[in-house]
Amino acid sequence: MGKPYSVLVVDDHPLLRKGICQLIASDPDFSLFGEAGSGLDALTAVATDEPDIILLDLNMKGMTGLDTLNAMRQEGVTSRIVILTVSDAKQDVIRLLRAGADGYLLKDTEPDLLLEKLKNAMLGHRVISDEVEEYLYELKDATDEQEWISSLTPRELQILEQLAEGLSNRMISEHLHISEGTVKVHVKNLLRKANAKSRTEMAVRYLNH
Repeated sequence: MGKPYSVLVVDDHPLLRKGICQLIASDPDFSLFGEAGSGLDALTAVATDEPDIILLDLNMKGMTGLDTLNAMRQEGVTSRIVILTVSDAKQDVIRLLRAGADGYLLKDTEPDLLLEKLKNAMLGHRVISDEVEEYLYELKDATDEQEWISSLTPRELQILEQLAEGLSNRMISEHLHISEGTVKVHVKNLLRKANAKSRTEMAVRYLNH
């Protein structure tokens, strides 16, 4: 195991937040990036540097978890964002995964299982509590091809076309005169919107469309 994964804990309940922070700090695979008691504090915390994982509470006063998630993805935050909540409502699960959450875990998850799920999230898996797993089928049906392609910005569409031609990030950055880092952010957003595991899968689906 290399460098421990850094985690930002966002929860407006002080006692619970402290407990989660202690749990994270107790595992040598993780390091505590910081803690935030509101969505605004969380946005400030990631403004200059990003953690590997953001553990985000859903029902917070002021900015909700969904507002915070949307704002972070609009800012181009590429951390893995895992929702940790008491809500097992189907519309919450679907809404947050559509908005670009990398996982949805319930607060009554066993501590060891929570840590294990976070490690899985870092390996690129979408992590979901078993109790709400069944809602994923509806998520798959709902993201029809037309829908994700029509949700793309002009710049994302441009990059998708170049991906479909098999160009690398570096080649795309030269073509479009933008930095390679910017291309990477766009590619990550595209993968999320397409609900695709790889650029290849996404290119094939775009070409078939």
